[in-house]
Amino acid sequence: MRKATILFNPNSGRPRRDRELNHAIGVIQSAGVHTELTICRSSQEATDNARCAVAGGSDTVFACGGDGTIHDVIQGLAGTPVALAILPFGTANALAHDLGIPLRPSAAAQAAVDGRVRRIHLGRIEYEDFNGKSAARYFTVAAGIGVDAHLFYKLNSQVKNRSGMAAYYFKAWQLWATYRMHRFEVEYSNGTGHKERALLTELLAVRIRFFGNILRELVPGASLECSDLRAVMCRTASRNAYLQYVAGRLIGREWNIDGIDLVSCSEVVCKLPEKTEGHKEERVYVEADGELLGRLPARMTMHSDALSLVVPA
Repeated sequence: MRKATILFNPNSGRPRRDRELNHAIGVIQSAGVHTELTICRSSQEATDNARCAVAGGSDTVFACGGDGTIHDVIQGLAGTPVALAILPFGTANALAHDLGIPLRPSAAAQAAVDGRVRRIHLGRIEYEDFNGKSAARYFTVAAGIGVDAHLFYKLNSQVKNRSGMAAYYFKAWQLWATYRMHRFEVEYSNGTGHKERALLTELLAVRIRFFGNILRELVPGASLECSDLRAVMCRTASRNAYLQYVAGRLIGREWNIDGIDLVSCSEVVCKLPEKTEGHKEERVYVEADGELLGRLPARMTMHSDALSLVVPA
């Protein structure tokens, strides 16, 4: 690590940001690394500045924020040799938890300058944005279609930043209890060329093993080392089945729940069922790394050897 660009999201959920950021930058500079700090006040600014860092000769880009900030930064780093390092300033910090990165930014900075670089696979999701245009994003943590994306559509991110994860979970619970589940069609491949079809209410493709906080291991078998998408596919609209699955993961138990399957696949294609006469078109939303993206149709794939990531030694 010789030249690092530090991309800071001032809207992340952590208090006392400026003091902690300055301390972390001091740790990086004391290791002999030349640093450039850029404030990113929007998703697009984070992506654009990551691309500028690549063009400007930085060998490392620090994403200072939560999983949403990391998500925006990797859009500019994917497919390049420039490494992503993480200073956790978010509320959930799922990727940092999974990688074992210290949650105190100065300790995370020290872990980064002492760390190593590894190449990882990235998930990629193609979808329709809210302007009706085709778009695509890479993701590191998870991508969801259906119930969880609808919650992100309804939830205001300020609730999480202002009141923390407890208030966020409580509001999500209220919305989930009243949400009318919509079904969508899925076709997926397990890598052998054989295609399966299903009608789902929720699809969650997960790339990390350990979420931290109360969720911990949400999907057994998920890992950044895995070259496939590890997905939870919910064929049921039963709220009890959803609750059983989440409860099992909270206590570390794996139960066979009717209507919920765990699947490893190389490609997933999702679309709305064909409209029948007299029925209005339903909207099913798409999210990735906790960021609401758009709606169906959507396609998920894996891109191997796609990102350089700084991890603790």
